[in-house]
Amino acid sequence: MPGTVLLLAASPLGRGRLVDAAGVLPVLAAVAPAILSGTETANVVELADPLEPQAVLTRLRAAAAAPGPLTVYVTGQLQLDRKQRLPHLALARTTAATVRYTALPWHWIREELRLRSAADTALLVDLHADAEAWQYVAERGLDSGPNAAVYGRVAPASGRRGLGEPAYMKAVATLLRSGHRPPLGVLHQQALGRLGEEAARSLVLARENTRPLADPRTLTHDPHTAISAAVQAGRHTDADVLAARYEADAVRAHGPASDAALHWAEVRADLAMFAGDAVGSCRAWLAVAGVRLAAGQAVDTPAVEAAVDRAHHQWGRIRDTARARELGPALAELRLRVPGRREGALENVQRQLRQLQAAAAR
Repeated sequence: MPGTVLLLAASPLGRGRLVDAAGVLPVLAAVAPAILSGTETANVVELADPLEPQAVLTRLRAAAAAPGPLTVYVTGQLQLDRKQRLPHLALARTTAATVRYTALPWHWIREELRLRSAADTALLVDLHADAEAWQYVAERGLDSGPNAAVYGRVAPASGRRGLGEPAYMKAVATLLRSGHRPPLGVLHQQALGRLGEEAARSLVLARENTRPLADPRTLTHDPHTAISAAVQAGRHTDADVLAARYEADAVRAHGPASDAALHWAEVRADLAMFAGDAVGSCRAWLAVAGVRLAAGQAVDTPAVEAAVDRAHHQWGRIRDTARARELGPALAELRLRVPGRREGALENVQRQLRQLQAAAAR
């Protein structure tokens, strides 16, 4: 089965630029796709200094949904938004004042990878961080979720004139150009060895996949792996049945607003999306958002925003106009409370809903 490779290099185009992220792409692009992926063949998607976080999310979501192994290479800089103080990958239009709306929230990457099989997902990163973001990652690390091997480094801003170098990713690319891809842990150590003292000043990220592969003969296997395998095989009903079982167990044990129950509700919403059921996925994300808000979560909590954004995205994919009209008012009501990061999102729902209602009245 072919693999998928996403090459993402991003940094602001203005005065706040810390690193020439896109400069590494020609070196990576010179590596054979199969070597980048570690598979016999691979599809490569390249994003150089993208402008819009939603466009990056669309490409990331498509890569995460593709069957087969996934390797994501991310080069760029981290900044915190002023409201929630959460790390974001700065994009071409990002400034210190606009991080929340023009940068890619790092937790979006974590969310998109959460349904991936732990056995075939890898994230390689070379990031520079401004002073605030550096303090954040130095104290808390960089949460990329449990479902991927993560290798790389986060470096503080150099403090000197001129741009920083994505030296770690260039070392990775140079090593891969030999035509051989060693195990990622070995590749990581080889790349660090080429950084010298710079590695000592960086926060080194190195986490192998530790979740076991599913074994139907035990109760201890990772259900996410089994669900991912079912989705990749086109057995969408089987995947949903398994997820529904874990959701019911979590609700009985911890309640519908528990982290475990909400996790499985979100898994089922994503499974509906993978199955092409936009109505079911939209309905499920609306329910998740409602439960989170009823439990007292703030309207700008990342999980709440993500649920409403995904409900909105799936609503826009519904082709049955009657169903779209049915779900539109609930989405519009949620958008009033949770405007999200997309400028004009509420107006978009209201405009489309008016058009649907006008068409029905004719």
